[in-house]
Amino acid sequence: MSDLTGASTAVGGAPIGGEGPTPDEPATGGKERSASLWADARRQLVRDPVFMLAFAYILVVSSMAALPGLWTSQDPRDCSTDRSRISPSWDHPFGFNTLGCDYYSHAIYGARPSMVIAIMATSAIVLVGGVLGLLAGYYGGWVDTIISRIMDIFFSLPFLLGAIVFLTVIKRQNIWTITLVLFLLAWPTIARIIRGSVISSKDLDYVQAARAVGAGNGRLMFRHILPNAVAPMLVYATIVLGSFVAAEATLTFLGVGLQPPAQSWGIMISDHQVYFLEDPWLLLFPCGLLVGTVLSFILMGDALRDALDPKFR
Repeated sequence: MSDLTGASTAVGGAPIGGEGPTPDEPATGGKERSASLWADARRQLVRDPVFMLAFAYILVVSSMAALPGLWTSQDPRDCSTDRSRISPSWDHPFGFNTLGCDYYSHAIYGARPSMVIAIMATSAIVLVGGVLGLLAGYYGGWVDTIISRIMDIFFSLPFLLGAIVFLTVIKRQNIWTITLVLFLLAWPTIARIIRGSVISSKDLDYVQAARAVGAGNGRLMFRHILPNAVAPMLVYATIVLGSFVAAEATLTFLGVGLQPPAQSWGIMISDHQVYFLEDPWLLLFPCGLLVGTVLSFILMGDALRDALDPKFR
């Protein structure tokens, strides 16, 4: 994760989000540099065709998840075995599945659970992992020791095996349980990223200046130190969104994730894998949507890293 945490400081070691003055600049200098860095990053991202294409794809998938009625008027539960495995046509671009349901509507409605799980799990690890990493890095000592040892316990669990075991023990596979399992296994990584950023920032001049004028621990952490960790945290959160979309599909494919009659890309892949040689489109359509979504999140994360880290410019 060293390439992510490298984004936490600007050119010459100047803080990204620090508000305190340094000996060589006026009190507003830090804010001006911060605004300049984010403005430069925004301009670079807008001019990056790879980022814009990936961002447009994610917008399309997000609109499928939020407003599926905009993309199809077909009811995914309107099925008839007379139409089983009919090939794609102009009226039904993805054809019909084995139960005779419109496959295109299944693909549209299948975007929602994957995106909801990814967004909820990512939000949880950013909130919980961010706070714990901030506390560990700022206070050090026994606070850091306890939080770090807890992180080590979760790091010792293989991600996929741990998720399978937890979901098998819980015996309730739904959006909430899958989100909880992904959160439990993923929060230590972002906590370690934040911890490293805080340790490298808490002794900088602008933090010492704020402490000298009487700023308390809460203000130092949330107004002066935490903004330095926003860039690497944003990069990692973007990439992990794609990872969680893939994780949900993987767990569903292995039989411990979402279960029918729920609609998801993982269920579509799992139910139709045996028909690949006869009707490959039953597998290619959901796989294409899944791969495109995961790849777009990864490309966006890479572009964000390059834009927010001056060393990549």
